[in-house]
Amino acid sequence: MKINTTKWKEYRIGDLFNYCKGKTLSLKDKDIYIGDIPCINGATSNNGVFAYLSKDIEEIGFVLQKAPCITICRVGVSGYSCVQSSDFYIADNAYSLKLKFDKHANIFVYLFLSTILNRETYKYSYGRIINNNYFNTAIKLPAASDNSPDWAFMEQYIKTLHFKPITTKIKPKHIPLLKIGEWKEFLLGDLFAFYKGKRLTKQDMIEGHVNFLGAISENNGIRQLIDIEPMYKPNCITINYNGSVGEAFYQSSSFWASDDVNVLYAKDWTLNKYIALFITTVVKANRYKFSFGRKWTLDKMKVSAIKLPATAQGEPDWKYMEECIKALPYSDRI
Repeated sequence: MKINTTKWKEYRIGDLFNYCKGKTLSLKDKDIYIGDIPCINGATSNNGVFAYLSKDIEEIGFVLQKAPCITICRVGVSGYSCVQSSDFYIADNAYSLKLKFDKHANIFVYLFLSTILNRETYKYSYGRIINNNYFNTAIKLPAASDNSPDWAFMEQYIKTLHFKPITTKIKPKHIPLLKIGEWKEFLLGDLFAFYKGKRLTKQDMIEGHVNFLGAISENNGIRQLIDIEPMYKPNCITINYNGSVGEAFYQSSSFWASDDVNVLYAKDWTLNKYIALFITTVVKANRYKFSFGRKWTLDKMKVSAIKLPATAQGEPDWKYMEECIKALPYSDRI
């Protein structure tokens, strides 16, 4: 189906949705009420989920939100929306949005609306916070002949997209508790052998089948596919030292890395995709140290320390890291 937006009409967000702001969740309560119900906050990663809580959280005033619906970030990337397909709780840095038109409120319509809402995020850059005024904003949507939103078109359009439902054999279970206070610091240079990417000009790039990694934050760092002999073998971690500094990815295929990317291979231990995903998450948490144009050069990276789970002998607890990732929903799809 093709989209022609010329005949779309404007609709006020507050006229389309019932909305509510989340409730403050303290770090103490987050640790007390651990469970398997997602709690949404103002984050763009992991579909907005930042904790899993038990129903006992309702003792302190949390109300279970019914899916499907949309959640939006109130702070951070203000206005960024996610579609929730299972019931959840909501914290104070997010809103939940439920369509007023119940008979049209299916997951396909919500996916369409979330995409439209995300086009509005540019209005809330530079630290602007979403408040109730947001719901006076007008968005353009397909319109039916009676000038109401064309819900049927939205649903059918999403259904025509090529996708395959993601399935998992992982049964719901509690994720191993991350006692970060007991983690130990390890120098990246003690854990990894470092290599630097090599500059390649656009004139030297011909379309092909080899991953070319640049200093970007998306698509696993892959900027494009080129015709060249791979520079590095797989089963390693790449970290941007320039551009999107600190973005880290696991590479499972051979690749060529630009000179803005550092390549890390395990020194005297065995890396796998699960351990790598744990480590890249920790590395990304250190990105803030290199904001505002600071480069995370090869020499600086080698002497940078990250905190990891440790064994009683003071060594990195690789088994724990692996099991932690394997316990996550859909980890069998990695």
